Amino acid sequence: MWAVIKVPVYINGGGVRYSSSSKNGCNSFVRGRKYSVKMCSTPGQNVQVSVKSKIEPLPIMVNGCTGKMGRAVLEASISAGLQPVPICFGGPEDEGKTVEAGGKEIIVHGPSDRENILSSVFEEHPNLIVVDYTLPAAVNDNAELYCKVGVPFVMGTTGGDREKLYKTVADSKVYAVISPQMGKQVVAFLTAMEIMAEQFPGAFSGYSLQVMESHQASKLDTSGTAKAVISCFEKLGVSFDLDEVQLIRDPVQQVEMVGVPEEYLLGHAFHMYHLTSPDGTVSFEFQHNVCGRSIYAEGTVDAILFLAKKVKLKEEKQIYDMIDVLREGNMR
Repeated sequence: MWAVIKVPVYINGGGVRYSSSSKNGCNSFVRGRKYSVKMCSTPGQNVQVSVKSKIEPLPIMVNGCTGKMGRAVLEASISAGLQPVPICFGGPEDEGKTVEAGGKEIIVHGPSDRENILSSVFEEHPNLIVVDYTLPAAVNDNAELYCKVGVPFVMGTTGGDREKLYKTVADSKVYAVISPQMGKQVVAFLTAMEIMAEQFPGAFSGYSLQVMESHQASKLDTSGTAKAVISCFEKLGVSFDLDEVQLIRDPVQQVEMVGVPEEYLLGHAFHMYHLTSPDGTVSFEFQHNVCGRSIYAEGTVDAILFLAKKVKLKEEKQIYDMIDVLREGNMR
């Protein structure tokens, strides 16, 4: 029987130093940092060697971490073992602020000199992944910055000119995950809707559609998820104008009419889609309600890990969404 002895290994520049200890035919050699090497054998047997490497934490920059969604992603990332760099970007009103999370301090920089700052951070951390949870008005400018510097990014912010966003990324050949919805289970529902729309086009022709969505008052734009679901219904034969979406942002209405628990007024996403047949005798209703932000934060962490893998493998495809993340099947 073997008694295996494990020793940390140290690599010192160009030279090599090692030490060894043995017991019952086992020798452990020390050769630097980041590796643990063990060699074991019993009399008359060949030597067995195993090497175990220590994985360095993945560096990330979470822009918009002064907001509730950005902060949730920051905390989830730290819990997952990711390593936020001590710098992020925010609006002019956030410049100079310090965000504390998981025992780490992150300094928020405003719009000035962003390119030089990001380039410097990317040079220091070449495997950096940027996460964006800023504002709809900043989506395109931020994407142009990331693409100009060449840093891979996860775009969780909704809004902006999406066609321009995709073109910017495609032209730059930068790796990115772009998704208006980061909740994995909600994305699975969206995927099912897309499959239904593709396989049964026109199935709901003539039906009328009512859409209501409720989010915290700070969300300024129409839900990207609602837009995606509406697009599926349109392929199924429903005629609908986005201006018809009923946006509920008043807290009183959210509690009394929608049924949002009061403790989640500052962070929720309730959606209802009601279909009615032309003669009013048949109706269908689809609903998905989310309280809090953890579902999006955890999905974002999966997107970060997914993107880092694609960058490392130098995959030919460079623009992904959360459906790609789901299909990969390696979520935590």
